[in-house]
Amino acid sequence: MGFPWKRSPALIVLEDGTVFKGRAFAGSGKALGEVVFNTGMAGYQEILTDPSYKGQMVVMTYPLTGNYGINAEDMESSEIQVEAFIIKEYQDFPSNWRSEKTLSEFLEEHGKIGIEAVDTRAITRHIRLAGAMRGIIATEVEDTPEVRKRLLEEVLEFPGLVGIDMVKRVTCKEPYLWVNNRPNPGIRHWLRDHPGFRIAAFDFGIKYNILRNLERQGCQVLVFPAETTAEEILSYDPDGIFLSNGPGDPAAVTYAIKTTRALLGSRPMFGICLGHQLMGLALGGRTFKLKFGHRGVNQPVKDLTTGKIEITSQNHGFCVDPDSLSHLPVKFTHINLNDETLEGLEHREIPAFSVQYHPEASPGPHDATYLFERFIGAIKHHRRRRTI
Repeated sequence: MGFPWKRSPALIVLEDGTVFKGRAFAGSGKALGEVVFNTGMAGYQEILTDPSYKGQMVVMTYPLTGNYGINAEDMESSEIQVEAFIIKEYQDFPSNWRSEKTLSEFLEEHGKIGIEAVDTRAITRHIRLAGAMRGIIATEVEDTPEVRKRLLEEVLEFPGLVGIDMVKRVTCKEPYLWVNNRPNPGIRHWLRDHPGFRIAAFDFGIKYNILRNLERQGCQVLVFPAETTAEEILSYDPDGIFLSNGPGDPAAVTYAIKTTRALLGSRPMFGICLGHQLMGLALGGRTFKLKFGHRGVNQPVKDLTTGKIEITSQNHGFCVDPDSLSHLPVKFTHINLNDETLEGLEHREIPAFSVQYHPEASPGPHDATYLFERFIGAIKHHRRRRTI
């Protein structure tokens, strides 16, 4: 438990007036965001650095956090993306040969608040019943009616994530090449002597492990800012186009919808998470906000083509409405077995497919990594057709 007597009291106030108490183990001050929960038992570093969590404060349902520390290899972006971190019990003495620093040190370095001694089961149950909602965390404050009222007023002034373009807050500023398992900002062109397929990847908040998986498939990946136009992408003559994960409301990212629509059919296209939602919107569909989202590493998904069940890693609060695509040449490929929401689609006439979940995991199971191989297969087939 470290030294709890040195930690300041903290309050969580939700937009419906519900209050939870805890104490800070990292950071101080205030943080605003949408309060969501993740059911994973491990992978807190990957969760903290996943850009899809931008604008959100994450509650971990597993009670003990911090016991294996932090290391440089498990980053999913260059910094912590969550607005604050909420846990039941913090372990300040990690035991892991890979550990380089504590979770508290990591949060402090990035100026983020972490609070513990919170009834995370009660928060999770409340969100499951009432839905994900806006919230505020404040440290070093007294729990008085006046303080609660003032914090609630601040929460209600926070706009939330619906209708807000969060992608611009996480996307890269310039194109870069992913080489040797790391980003290379100084390289903005293809390597001529590279034998692999060339993948143009949109950075809507891309996770590093997606890029690692594409590189393992022998590809060279050039990552582009979210607002890159279709004309610029095609000027690089890629073999395939990838639409990444990312945060927030997909309907608010209007420029990406327009660009995706312009690129459909030009090259094989693969989308993950937000990329799946953008593809659905580009095809003419609609999206809607889930009550509390899917965030964890144990979501069961059925492949409707094979009948197989995959246990998947997920992190999303929006979903594609299948009814809005029913009149289009679109095949539904995967469904979520918990709530039967759409988890995958494929166009019947052009080489384009997408999934709502994260086949690259980090954290989570590897049941769905075959989708990267499917993407490469589509590229090979498309190339053969172009050369005939």
